[in-house]
Amino acid sequence: MAAVLNAHHILKGLGHLPSNANHLLCNAEDDNNNNAEIPEDPCLLTVKKTYMVKQETTHEERIKGLQTQAKEHQPEDTQTEDSTTTIWNISKKLQSAALSNNSNQTGKAMPKPKGSISVTAAKSSVFEKWAAMDRDSQRPLAKRQLSDESRARTSRATKKTMMREEKVQPSPALPASQRENMATLARPRSRRKLQKELLSRSDFCRVDTHAVKTGKELKSKKIFSVQAIAQAITEGASTDLERLRAIWIWLCHNIEYDVTGYLGLTEKVCSPERVIESGRGVCCGYSSLCLQMCKEVGIECREVGGHGKGVGYRQGQSYQNTKSSHMWNAVSLEGHWYLLDACWGAGTVDMDNKAFIKRHDDFYFLTNPEDFINCHCPDEEEWQLLESPIKLEEFEKRVLKTSEFYRLGLTLIHPRHFSLITENGEASISVGFSQPVDFTYQISQRSGSEQKEMSSSLGLLTITQSSMKLRLLPSTAGTFDIMLFARPRNTSGLFSWVCSFLLECPEPKPAEHLPENPYLCWGIQQTAEALGVKSCTYGSEAILLKSGTFELVLQTTRPLMMLCELIHKDLDKTLSKRCLATQTEMDKLTCNILCPYIGYYRLSVFVRDYECAGDSFQNAGNFLLHCTSNPVNLNELFPPALSNCCGPGIRTSEAGLSKFSHQGAIVSTQQGKCNITFQNQHNLDLHAILTKEQRKVPTYPLSRFIFFTHNGTKVTISITLPEPGVYKLGLYGKNTSSQDFNPLCDFIIQNSSENAWPPFPCPYSDWQKGSVLLEPRSGLLEPLSWVQFRLKVPGAHRVSALAEQRVDLQLNKSRVWEGEVFTGTATKVKLAASQEENSNQMAILMCFDVLQPQNEM
Repeated sequence: MAAVLNAHHILKGLGHLPSNANHLLCNAEDDNNNNAEIPEDPCLLTVKKTYMVKQETTHEERIKGLQTQAKEHQPEDTQTEDSTTTIWNISKKLQSAALSNNSNQTGKAMPKPKGSISVTAAKSSVFEKWAAMDRDSQRPLAKRQLSDESRARTSRATKKTMMREEKVQPSPALPASQRENMATLARPRSRRKLQKELLSRSDFCRVDTHAVKTGKELKSKKIFSVQAIAQAITEGASTDLERLRAIWIWLCHNIEYDVTGYLGLTEKVCSPERVIESGRGVCCGYSSLCLQMCKEVGIECREVGGHGKGVGYRQGQSYQNTKSSHMWNAVSLEGHWYLLDACWGAGTVDMDNKAFIKRHDDFYFLTNPEDFINCHCPDEEEWQLLESPIKLEEFEKRVLKTSEFYRLGLTLIHPRHFSLITENGEASISVGFSQPVDFTYQISQRSGSEQKEMSSSLGLLTITQSSMKLRLLPSTAGTFDIMLFARPRNTSGLFSWVCSFLLECPEPKPAEHLPENPYLCWGIQQTAEALGVKSCTYGSEAILLKSGTFELVLQTTRPLMMLCELIHKDLDKTLSKRCLATQTEMDKLTCNILCPYIGYYRLSVFVRDYECAGDSFQNAGNFLLHCTSNPVNLNELFPPALSNCCGPGIRTSEAGLSKFSHQGAIVSTQQGKCNITFQNQHNLDLHAILTKEQRKVPTYPLSRFIFFTHNGTKVTISITLPEPGVYKLGLYGKNTSSQDFNPLCDFIIQNSSENAWPPFPCPYSDWQKGSVLLEPRSGLLEPLSWVQFRLKVPGAHRVSALAEQRVDLQLNKSRVWEGEVFTGTATKVKLAASQEENSNQMAILMCFDVLQPQNEM
């Protein structure tokens, strides 16, 4: 019971898990073992007591009579190798009578054994069929149990040879119920069909609709007769499968699980008539009613008792030396036996609220025995319907899988059993799937009867194209419950619980703190391809970084926008943003990462289509980074307020800028200066802004340390830096019809030089495209010195330098204006040009500062 309550609490605590997902944790089942507060199902005790009294005389007399008949039919001079032939001859003579009599008792003949059967089966088949007919007519409709006295009967045969006559020793006695089962379950030659084969053969829509509608009509008329209901709901059904389907649908839609009866708060309802009238019952109520209805329509059916991993089940509990307390049915269709549990198929139990949740589940209708055995273990192993029945110990070890596990097409790769023990501090779970599936998980540590929800960082989940792997890394020693949840991929529905495990950690592995991953899956997401991101080599394994820098590159199938998130236990949100620089190109996405601390980081990547600005970003991948040495200094983080379009990319391409000299977002210089060149195909007006978060006492604005040169379509941005550090260069552009500049991209300039470069001269608006300053490039001139000027000014008729005196520069054969100018005591030197041949008006092109003696650098 506690397991159910704890599991329900876990599900409610998960924001992305169903609030009502407790139904996945507590399949309706009558297993009240290990719960002294919940009384046993009274119908089980009553049935056992009643049946033992009625069975003794009838079974004993029948066996004695059959043994006498067997002796009379055995020729005295017959020579055989063993007793098998003798018994088989008798069997053939008596079989027709047995089957005929049985048909009158059950409404359908017992299946005739085909093929080879064991010696024991051959000897007991005839005897036990007669005994079974008598028992069936006297058994109550709840769980049957054979009396101890009826299990000790066996037949003997005499073996004769030509040399001597030797009396054969009696074979070991088998319980009567087992001998009956062996005869009943004699294997036919054909193959049992799988559940999906049976369900795909018929369109049950008509049958289901009729059963539901008729059930409502009968209920409104207060008709509670088993015979009347069975005949009415199966009307129009042409096969046993369709008739059984109608009964199944009626049971699942009209009978609710008797939660209060199970808990002992009210009297349990078991008899078919009372179950129908009240509309509620425990497991034996479902199974007995199913048995009675099948009998009414001529379908051979059995009630099967055993253990079920339902309400109250707790992983690791033992069923040894405990009485089973669940019941279900087996039915015969086309000579094969199939299993069903209408109690579990009708719905689930919410033990927190002591309420039944009606939820039809077809998984428990004709379930494959190989799947059924994981949650249902019959008392008599023959009713496992397996080629190789398993022992109760193996059943206890089996992984608990819900119906959703099979519905999603999952297969368990590792481990085979629910119990896991860590090796070197870790363990793993692997699940395969045939259709795309999303997974999540929950880890809880056991502490007595309580459970403590643990961080998801104790697991590393990876999903590939066909499998899932969950690495478990407990941070402490102890016992942990592991729950796996899944849902179809590309859906927004709730996750459903699919299976559970128990993890024992004797000694945890010393490890650093792993970051939380709310997206749970590490590596590239399985939905990434649909989002436009190609697969990559990075999986759940940590990416080892020997320095504090890393570049993640993701190839794309179409233009995308990207956002990134970096998480570390010591990293706040403000600093985290300064550790990321993203670059968006037509066919790839690049994220530059800085790690300022040693330890593990989570890098999450989100994308959307570039053209769909209104769409939300979707998680495309989550990567575990492990920085082991040389973290980045906090003073060397990226500049604040970077755009998500750093470096050349889609935006610059759309603006007509191409052939950048620097293809990445980061420009590093050891000299303290650099040039960035590119082609300006659309003749945009360009502007750049240079910023730095912290500067020493500035003498000149950073705008003086940028200088544009336009030479045809080629543009050169020259940058000199006054001090070491990290700078942001923002590039903007506009066409002639626009009034505002639009951002194109950001460059990150990392300067490691201690040189303090002087600023450029200050250009004026008349310094137009095509003009080139050859020298001097520095915007600071020495006083009382001669300075050589050389520049190109297309279309100018006169160019002059204005210092203490005006000096006209001369145009040489290379169309370069040149000349020497004496700075004298002037504070500034200006260059001016006239575009008209005979005009005295001149426009200022740029201005140089002249250093004063006290301003020496």
